[in-house]
Amino acid sequence: MRAQISAALNEPGTPLADVELLAPVDPDTEVWAAGVTYERSLDARVLESSQGDVYSRVYDADRPELFFKAIGWRVVADGEPIAVRGDSTLTVPEPELALVVNSAAQIVGYAVANDVTSRSIEGANPLYLPQAKMYDSSCALSTAITPSWEVESPVFDISCEIRRGTSVIWSASTSTARMHRALEDLVSALYAEITFPAGAFLLTGAGIVPDLDVTLEAGDVVTIDIDGLGSLTNPVRRRAELSAIRG
Repeated sequence: MRAQISAALNEPGTPLADVELLAPVDPDTEVWAAGVTYERSLDARVLESSQGDVYSRVYDADRPELFFKAIGWRVVADGEPIAVRGDSTLTVPEPELALVVNSAAQIVGYAVANDVTSRSIEGANPLYLPQAKMYDSSCALSTAITPSWEVESPVFDISCEIRRGTSVIWSASTSTARMHRALEDLVSALYAEITFPAGAFLLTGAGIVPDLDVTLEAGDVVTIDIDGLGSLTNPVRRRAELSAIRG
C-alpha cells in the first residue's frame, strides 16, 4: 500500500482549484468511535448524565467504549455543514484524531474528525447513545489523510473553536499525550471480533468538550486543528434545514 500511495502522489494531478474535495472515505466504509478515552471526557460525561457511574467504570475498564458512528456516505467533508438534531437541546462538537486502519488492523493514516454529539439526549440515558451520535451530518472528516509513515511520533496537539458571528464563543486545546488508552489498543479492541475487508476509520475520543452552557446553533462555525495533520471547518445547520436543501 505504501508504494502504491507514494507512486500516486508523484504522478501529475489536477489542480485543487479545479476539483471538489470530498471526505476521504468510501461510501460503504464504516466509521467507528471510541469514548471516554481522556480524563476530561470522563468528567464531562459524568457531569451531563444521571447515570455517571457507567462512565467512571468504563474509563478504568480493560474493555474500551466503542460505538458505530457513520457509514461513509453519511460523512461530511471540510467546508460542508454539520447538523444539530431538532429534538436536541444541547449539541456540541467533539474534536478527535481519526485513525485510518487497513483490513489487517494496521494504522496507515491519520485525519481530523468531528464527532458531533447531542449531550442532552445521551445525558438523559446512556442507552440513547446511538440517537445522540448517529444521524445525518453528525460526522465530519478532513479531506486529507496523512500517511502514518510520515509521522515520526503519533502525539498531536488538538484545538477547537466555535465562532458565532464575529465572536469566538468557546475554544480549548489538548494533546493526544493525555489519552488514557493507547491507539493500538483501541484498534485491537475494534478488530477483535469484526472483520473490515476495506478497513475502517476509528475516532479516538475527545479530550476537550464545551461546558454545559454552550450548545451549537445554526449559523455557528466549528474549526478543529490538529498540528501536523491540518484543519477541519464546518458551518452548523439544523438537520431539517439540510434535508430541505438537499430535497
